[in-house]
Amino acid sequence: MTIPDIEVRFQSCVVRPWTPHDRIAAANIISTVLAEYGLVWDPEGADRDVLEVQTYYLNTGGDFWVVEHNRNIVATAGYYPINRGVEAVEIRKMYLLPSVRGQGLGRFLLHQLETAIAARHYQQIWIETASVLTEAVKLYECNGYIPASGVETARCDRVYMKQL
Repeated sequence: MTIPDIEVRFQSCVVRPWTPHDRIAAANIISTVLAEYGLVWDPEGADRDVLEVQTYYLNTGGDFWVVEHNRNIVATAGYYPINRGVEAVEIRKMYLLPSVRGQGLGRFLLHQLETAIAARHYQQIWIETASVLTEAVKLYECNGYIPASGVETARCDRVYMKQL
């Protein structure tokens, strides 16, 4: 089962589809994690998509999910189609608060994203990230993502691609 239509449990967390009620909490997760790593929250640019989830994700053939622990949102993850590569999507906004890191949640979310993406018949997954997000870099590299070129987001300095 994949997440787009249902809630999925991972340990004591619930992964579920985003709702408009989640907008501020999801934005807070992302801005908090960015600040933790010395990166700047950019609501008018790179982070506008989390404030306009319907436009960027839901209306384009993508998905956006939140993760709850004790009824509080502790992580986000999403993807949407992009004009790069062949039948491609970009995984975006996969951010986890420190309290839920190191337990396999990131790997679980990545695999759930990949399953949902494959079910929609996309062929490539692209991810942009920053070197300072060392846990994310390791996660992608250990799960078959290969370095590529063409970083498009100002705060990022790495781009990866995976062929499905």
